[in-house]
Amino acid sequence: MEWYESIILGLLQGLTEFLPVSSSGHLEIGKALLGIETTDDLLFTTMVHAATVLSTIVVFRSQILDLLKGFFCGIKGWHIAQDKNGRKYLACNDQTDYLLKMVVSMLPVLVVGLFFKDHVESLFGSIKVVGFALIVTAILLFFSDYASRPGRKSIFPANESRNGISYWQAFAVGLGQAFAVVPGLSRSGTTISTGLICGVKREVMAQFSFLMVLVPILGETFLELVGGEFGSTSVGGLALILGFLSAFLSGLFACKVMIALVSKAKLSWFALYCLVAASAIFIFA
Repeated sequence: MEWYESIILGLLQGLTEFLPVSSSGHLEIGKALLGIETTDDLLFTTMVHAATVLSTIVVFRSQILDLLKGFFCGIKGWHIAQDKNGRKYLACNDQTDYLLKMVVSMLPVLVVGLFFKDHVESLFGSIKVVGFALIVTAILLFFSDYASRPGRKSIFPANESRNGISYWQAFAVGLGQAFAVVPGLSRSGTTISTGLICGVKREVMAQFSFLMVLVPILGETFLELVGGEFGSTSVGGLALILGFLSAFLSGLFACKVMIALVSKAKLSWFALYCLVAASAIFIFA
């Protein structure tokens, strides 16, 4: 991989990470267009994903600090309480409740990472897999947009949970994230669509979707580093650094704009784009 190719791919990653169109799928498309072999550079993909996660941390730094402060300050206040129906639950502050729901959402992808990593990695490098996955992304986006129309009665009861999302909804969104490890199946699109279908409001899902990925991606990057993957990759150090910086800077630029866009725009427009991209893959691949 040449240095300018790493910059192009980093820009592509940073600009598409915050849109429901699959950044990993666009990385595979970019590699195919540039003629880059994709069988031995998964470390590069991990690094540019970590770069956009860091840009997310920078943009959401105040919310993250508030969550952490509330969690550590509220640990002493944990206790078992009982609701009006006699059901017992863990009583805690809002920040702790939000973080616990994020932990619940991470469980499915943790299982995938521990037991199915090799199977997932085998999917990278196949541009046709990306095409089929983009079609699935489009279907999810179309359906969630239809299901969450204003005034339309949801198939699930009204959500009155703290922080706008319940534990079962957080787990359902986590299942969506676990399936979204497939290149071309948009992580943000899948998680936001799953949340909308389950009755979570879009503005709640927009933030939850981008925060819930922080620990899994950073954890994967850490494992790559301690596992000595730098020594086994064919991508040069300069290309890794430039790709990381390119993805980080473009992610900073795109994060706030894209999240606001996803929060308000119709998801069906992104679904249409995914169908066009998938069609182009099958026509020209």
